[in-house]
Amino acid sequence: MINKALEICYDFPFFLAEELEEIFQAHEKVTFHKGDFILSEGKISNDYYILEKGLARSFVNDFNGNDVTINFFTDNEIIIEVSSLFQRIPTQENMVCITDCECWKMNFDTFQELFHKIPNLREWGRAWMSQQLFIGKQRSVEMFTLSATKRYLNLLEQKPYVIQFAPLKQIASYLGITDTSLSRIRKELVSHPRKI
Repeated sequence: MINKALEICYDFPFFLAEELEEIFQAHEKVTFHKGDFILSEGKISNDYYILEKGLARSFVNDFNGNDVTINFFTDNEIIIEVSSLFQRIPTQENMVCITDCECWKMNFDTFQELFHKIPNLREWGRAWMSQQLFIGKQRSVEMFTLSATKRYLNLLEQKPYVIQFAPLKQIASYLGITDTSLSRIRKELVSHPRKI
């Protein structure tokens, strides 16, 4: 089974062809519809997904009950709640499909079996986790060091599909601003694109 999304996610120079084949075969194709929950708050995650096509997001409810977007997932990205999956604890996050989504699923038990069987999968996992830690740290720093406009432009550049399909309120909460502020930023960019 050769699939572009799987190839992109498991792009690691040390994998042998037969190892990749075994890893690819361990995935099951699943489809979600717009509005479907991949994972709900209070549940323990038993799977992770590679998003082949579509847009999904993770969100939490803050102390006032407001829905706050934590992350957006686009094509060829891994949809995972690491702490719940690997520590076997209930999640605080919700993961929901913004559009119809086509995914490749691997369950926890299968991953654990392959993780112990294929040393290169462990090395890939370490490399992937290091990259995610870097991305998370960078996002935390940028929330304080970049203007809201610059954060919006970064999102537009990195994940244009989000701007196209996600509701304004979800984008605003991800950027840490109000929908009113985001509307103003978008209007300014249209009116004075060279000044930003």
